[in-house]
Amino acid sequence: MKRIALTALGLLLATGAFAGTEQVEKKGFLATEWCVKNDLFKDCRLESYACGYGGCNEHWHFGQKPTGKMVLYVHDEGKYYNIDLGKIEPSELDEAKNANEVTLIGSYDPKRNIIHVKEFKAPPPPKKSFFKGCL
Repeated sequence: MKRIALTALGLLLATGAFAGTEQVEKKGFLATEWCVKNDLFKDCRLESYACGYGGCNEHWHFGQKPTGKMVLYVHDEGKYYNIDLGKIEPSELDEAKNANEVTLIGSYDPKRNIIHVKEFKAPPPPKKSFFKGCL
């Protein structure tokens, strides 16, 4: 009887822990929170990924832990989502930084406005133009 009660309690706690999250697939612009708040998308400074804001590289020293907070700005909704990379290394997102049409797949916690990323899809690199280099 105790085993049944403990199993039921465990199931109840597990469903309660995941009740506030939903599976999502969001497509938008991957940048830092500072860049999004300052409307700097393609012009987002890369040092903001390391230390959180533009121009901070003057005070940031090599070897310090990066403190830049990455977010996904969804144009259709006009808002941004905080992201938790989980087991994905930030360096894996290098090709997706400052890029549009980045797709993040994972679970969304509306209370904290955070997407727990399980998978991502970076946009393909731009195709070479016929006239590139001619001018």
